[in-house]
Amino acid sequence: MSTQQLIESLTADQLKKTLPAMHVGDTVNVHFRIVEGDKERTQVFQGVVLAKKGRGINQMMTVRKIVDEVGTERQFPVYSPMISKFEIIRRGDSRRAKLYYLRDRTGKSRRLRDRRRALGKVGVTKAGGKSAPSA
Repeated sequence: MSTQQLIESLTADQLKKTLPAMHVGDTVNVHFRIVEGDKERTQVFQGVVLAKKGRGINQMMTVRKIVDEVGTERQFPVYSPMISKFEIIRRGDSRRAKLYYLRDRTGKSRRLRDRRRALGKVGVTKAGGKSAPSA
């Protein structure tokens, strides 16, 4: 057994089993616990997933939100015990693995297409074949 396989087998029981399928471009709510002294509360961070990196127990996710025209980004370890849950609000259609170009965008150009609407753009006939482009 290689060292990598040994590490993955040791951390396999620490992985969360009930994670939704999150992709880059999705708008998500991240519920994370904050401990202040002896009190504990849950705070929600809603934003667009800009990037995902790593794998296994080391997987990280960068989420960006805009409040009063000021952008805020946070990196969350996906399998952290301080994160109580992820909720997917909207599925965005993106063709890139990293959406860092959204940092420079303002206004309506910052928005991403909805994934459901993007699937309707493919021209398919009822017979199942692709339709010919109209000239």
